[in-house]
Amino acid sequence: MMEMKSLLQVLADLSGTRADNAKPRSTGCTMVIDKGLGLSAYQDLLQLTGEYIDFIKLAFGTATITPPQILQQKIALCKQHGVHLYFGGTFFEIAYSRRKVDEYFQMVRDWGLDWVEISDGTVTIPSETRYRLVQQACQMGFQVITEIGKKMHGYHPTVDEFASMFALDRQAGAAYVIMESRESGQNIGVYDQAGNADCAYLEKLAERIPTQYVIWEAPQVKQQVQLIQLLGNSINLGNIQPSDVMSLESLRRGLRADTLSQFLSH
Repeated sequence: MMEMKSLLQVLADLSGTRADNAKPRSTGCTMVIDKGLGLSAYQDLLQLTGEYIDFIKLAFGTATITPPQILQQKIALCKQHGVHLYFGGTFFEIAYSRRKVDEYFQMVRDWGLDWVEISDGTVTIPSETRYRLVQQACQMGFQVITEIGKKMHGYHPTVDEFASMFALDRQAGAAYVIMESRESGQNIGVYDQAGNADCAYLEKLAERIPTQYVIWEAPQVKQQVQLIQLLGNSINLGNIQPSDVMSLESLRRGLRADTLSQFLSH
């Protein structure tokens, strides 16, 4: 047993490390998408990978159809493991369309959540209204994540569009800005119909904005590989499937063939 521990330690020392590995992190964040996990799955996920998860997003409007006692226990489990749980942007957009944003923010506060997502992937929110809503949430003491993009296949914001909206969101107080790619990661955002990242687009955008404040939705493993290879292991990645958390952390540390060469070259 001691020999096995020694070997594991040697391998750990030889593998890549991350300066942003310790939580709470501001870069190298991983956001997991929860489309309806049960409590046992939550307990297993957080026990094994809680150290590598920074955010869990309750996808779509699933929080509204989750039994309240289950939701309460999910929130408590996340707090125990230093993971920020928050409601997906669709929930906010429903509240906005019903003119219930104030009530929505109060409800989020009542549940004891510290983060809110503000998006307009389905509805249309004028830029000045979006700016004011981000400010309002910040003034209420929330940390804000915004999202840029429309939930429709074929929607690819130009570099100028994204950079402009990003600047406004950050000026209003947003901590992070998500690049919309949905749960499919195909023909939307920075991805083509096959789910491959537009590297030229990413390089141009990286020249325009501080990418440490972007969460790139990357639901497919090949997308996680591409983005890490292009932008480094300290990028923030979102819409990660619960079953892919260990795989992603291995990619970040050069413990998979896809990114091993990046660490061996240093």
